[in-house]
Amino acid sequence: MPPSGTAECPRCRATLLRRRENGIERTLALTIAGLTIFAVANAYPFLAIEAQGQRTQSTLLSGSLGLIRGGQSAVGLLVLVTTVVAPLVQLSLLLYVLAPLHRGRTPRAIVAALRWLKRAQKWSMMEVYLIGILVSLVKLMDMASIVPGVALWAFVLLIPLLAAASSSLDLDEVWARVEVKK
Repeated sequence: MPPSGTAECPRCRATLLRRRENGIERTLALTIAGLTIFAVANAYPFLAIEAQGQRTQSTLLSGSLGLIRGGQSAVGLLVLVTTVVAPLVQLSLLLYVLAPLHRGRTPRAIVAALRWLKRAQKWSMMEVYLIGILVSLVKLMDMASIVPGVALWAFVLLIPLLAAASSSLDLDEVWARVEVKK
Protein backbone atom coordinates (compact mmCIF):
# COMPACT_ATOMS: atom_id res chain seq x y z
CA MET A 1 0.00 0.00 0.00
CA PRO A 2 1.38 3.45 -0.84
CA PRO A 3 2.28 5.97 1.87
CA SER A 4 -0.78 7.88 3.08
CA GLY A 5 -2.95 5.13 1.59
CA THR A 6 -6.00 3.58 3.19
CA ALA A 7 -7.35 0.05 2.81
CA GLU A 8 -11.11 -0.27 3.15
CA CYS A 9 -13.41 -3.25 3.31
CA PRO A 10 -15.29 -3.38 -0.01
CA ARG A 11 -18.38 -4.68 1.74
CA CYS A 12 -18.87 -2.38 4.74
CA ARG A 13 -16.40 0.44 3.89
CA ALA A 14 -14.67 0.10 7.29
CA THR A 15 -11.05 1.23 7.41
CA LEU A 16 -8.80 -1.83 7.64
CA LEU A 17 -5.42 -0.17 7.47
CA ARG A 18 -4.19 3.39 7.19
CA ARG A 19 -0.57 4.18 6.35
CA ARG A 20 0.88 7.54 7.26
CA GLU A 21 3.83 9.19 5.64
CA ASN A 22 7.09 9.33 7.58
CA GLY A 23 5.98 6.84 10.23
CA ILE A 24 9.55 5.86 11.05
CA GLU A 25 10.66 9.47 11.42
CA ARG A 26 7.61 10.42 13.52
CA THR A 27 8.16 7.47 15.86
CA LEU A 28 11.89 8.24 16.04
CA ALA A 29 11.16 11.85 17.02
CA LEU A 30 8.73 10.72 19.72
CA THR A 31 11.31 8.21 20.95
CA ILE A 32 14.06 10.82 21.22
CA ALA A 33 11.67 13.17 23.04
CA GLY A 34 10.69 10.28 25.32
CA LEU A 35 14.31 9.48 26.15
CA THR A 36 14.96 13.12 26.98
CA ILE A 37 11.91 13.35 29.23
CA PHE A 38 12.79 9.96 30.77
CA ALA A 39 16.23 11.32 31.73
CA VAL A 40 14.60 14.34 33.39
CA ALA A 41 12.06 12.12 35.19
CA ASN A 42 14.86 10.04 36.68
CA ALA A 43 17.42 12.77 37.38
CA TYR A 44 15.32 15.22 39.40
CA PRO A 45 13.23 14.85 42.56
CA PHE A 46 9.82 13.31 42.01
CA LEU A 47 8.23 14.96 44.99
CA ALA A 48 9.09 16.38 48.38
CA ILE A 49 7.19 15.87 51.61
CA GLU A 50 7.44 18.49 54.35
CA ALA A 51 6.22 17.44 57.79
CA GLN A 52 7.18 18.73 61.25
CA GLY A 53 9.95 20.90 59.87
CA GLN A 54 11.63 18.10 57.93
CA ARG A 55 11.76 17.85 54.17
CA THR A 56 12.20 14.54 52.39
CA GLN A 57 12.73 14.35 48.63
CA SER A 58 12.41 11.21 46.56
CA THR A 59 13.14 10.15 43.02
CA LEU A 60 11.65 7.27 41.06
CA LEU A 61 14.68 5.14 41.80
CA SER A 62 14.90 6.05 45.50
CA GLY A 63 11.20 5.23 45.94
CA SER A 64 11.57 1.69 44.65
CA LEU A 65 14.88 1.18 46.48
CA GLY A 66 13.21 2.41 49.68
CA LEU A 67 10.53 -0.22 49.27
CA ILE A 68 13.17 -2.91 48.77
CA ARG A 69 15.16 -1.78 51.84
CA GLY A 70 11.95 -1.56 53.86
CA GLY A 71 11.19 -5.25 53.42
CA GLN A 72 8.83 -4.88 50.47
CA SER A 73 11.21 -6.47 47.94
CA ALA A 74 8.56 -7.81 45.58
CA VAL A 75 6.69 -4.49 45.44
CA GLY A 76 9.93 -2.51 45.11
CA LEU A 77 11.19 -4.68 42.27
CA LEU A 78 7.83 -4.49 40.52
CA VAL A 79 7.82 -0.69 40.80
CA LEU A 80 11.42 -0.57 39.54
CA VAL A 81 10.67 -2.81 36.55
CA THR A 82 7.40 -1.18 35.54
CA THR A 83 8.44 2.46 35.96
CA VAL A 84 12.16 2.52 35.17
CA VAL A 85 13.50 -0.63 33.51
CA ALA A 86 10.68 -1.49 31.07
CA PRO A 87 10.17 2.08 29.77
CA LEU A 88 13.95 2.50 29.35
CA VAL A 89 14.20 -0.81 27.49
CA GLN A 90 11.21 0.14 25.34
CA LEU A 91 12.64 3.53 24.38
CA SER A 92 16.14 2.13 23.84
CA LEU A 93 14.87 -0.64 21.56
CA LEU A 94 12.79 1.83 19.56
CA LEU A 95 15.90 3.97 19.11
CA TYR A 96 17.98 0.89 18.22
CA VAL A 97 15.54 -0.13 15.49
CA LEU A 98 14.47 3.26 14.12
CA ALA A 99 17.72 5.27 14.04
CA PRO A 100 19.46 2.92 11.56
CA LEU A 101 16.29 2.61 9.45
CA HIS A 102 16.08 6.39 9.27
CA ARG A 103 19.66 6.48 7.96
CA GLY A 104 18.93 3.76 5.39
CA ARG A 105 20.52 0.87 7.31
CA THR A 106 19.13 -2.26 8.90
CA PRO A 107 19.92 -3.03 12.56
CA ARG A 108 21.69 -6.35 13.07
CA ALA A 109 19.26 -8.09 15.41
CA ILE A 110 16.06 -6.39 14.33
CA VAL A 111 13.85 -9.45 14.84
CA ALA A 112 15.10 -10.01 18.40
CA ALA A 113 14.84 -6.28 19.14
CA LEU A 114 11.22 -6.15 18.00
CA ARG A 115 10.38 -9.25 20.06
CA TRP A 116 11.93 -7.69 23.17
CA LEU A 117 10.13 -4.44 22.39
CA LYS A 118 6.80 -6.27 22.47
CA ARG A 119 7.72 -7.82 25.84
CA ALA A 120 8.85 -4.49 27.30
CA GLN A 121 5.61 -2.79 26.22
CA LYS A 122 3.64 -5.27 28.32
CA TRP A 123 5.66 -4.43 31.45
CA SER A 124 5.73 -0.66 31.03
CA MET A 125 2.98 0.49 33.41
CA MET A 126 3.87 4.02 34.35
CA GLU A 127 0.26 5.17 34.33
CA VAL A 128 -0.63 2.63 37.04
CA TYR A 129 2.22 3.95 39.18
CA LEU A 130 1.08 7.52 38.59
CA ILE A 131 -2.46 6.70 39.71
CA GLY A 132 -1.04 5.13 42.87
CA ILE A 133 1.06 8.23 43.54
CA LEU A 134 -1.94 10.53 43.04
CA VAL A 135 -4.08 8.47 45.44
CA SER A 136 -1.27 8.55 48.03
CA LEU A 137 -0.86 12.31 47.60
CA VAL A 138 -4.54 12.92 48.22
CA LYS A 139 -4.39 10.87 51.41
CA LEU A 140 -1.16 12.52 52.64
CA MET A 141 -2.20 16.13 51.97
CA ASP A 142 -3.86 16.47 55.38
CA MET A 143 -0.77 15.19 57.24
CA ALA A 144 2.07 16.89 55.36
CA SER A 145 2.86 19.46 52.74
CA ILE A 146 3.45 17.82 49.36
CA VAL A 147 5.63 19.61 46.81
CA PRO A 148 5.59 18.09 43.31
CA GLY A 149 9.00 17.99 41.70
CA VAL A 150 10.14 18.46 38.13
CA ALA A 151 10.32 14.68 37.70
CA LEU A 152 6.62 14.30 38.46
CA TRP A 153 5.70 16.66 35.63
CA ALA A 154 8.19 14.94 33.33
CA PHE A 155 6.68 11.58 34.28
CA VAL A 156 3.18 12.87 33.49
CA LEU A 157 4.45 14.06 30.09
CA LEU A 158 6.33 10.82 29.44
CA ILE A 159 3.21 8.65 29.66
CA PRO A 160 1.47 10.08 26.54
CA LEU A 161 4.82 10.38 24.73
CA LEU A 162 5.53 6.69 25.23
CA ALA A 163 1.98 5.78 24.22
CA ALA A 164 2.26 7.93 21.09
CA ALA A 165 5.61 6.38 20.14
CA SER A 166 4.20 2.87 20.59
CA SER A 167 1.03 3.56 18.64
CA SER A 168 2.77 5.37 15.79
CA LEU A 169 5.20 2.51 15.15
CA ASP A 170 4.13 0.98 11.84
CA LEU A 171 5.70 -2.48 11.66
CA ASP A 172 4.66 -2.83 8.02
CA GLU A 173 6.73 0.23 7.16
CA VAL A 174 9.64 -1.11 9.24
CA TRP A 175 9.63 -4.40 7.33
CA ALA A 176 9.15 -2.62 4.00
CA ARG A 177 12.29 -0.58 4.66
CA VAL A 178 14.19 -3.69 5.73
CA GLU A 179 13.17 -5.52 2.54
CA VAL A 180 14.23 -2.58 0.36
CA LYS A 181 17.72 -2.70 1.89
CA LYS A 182 18.26 -6.40 1.03
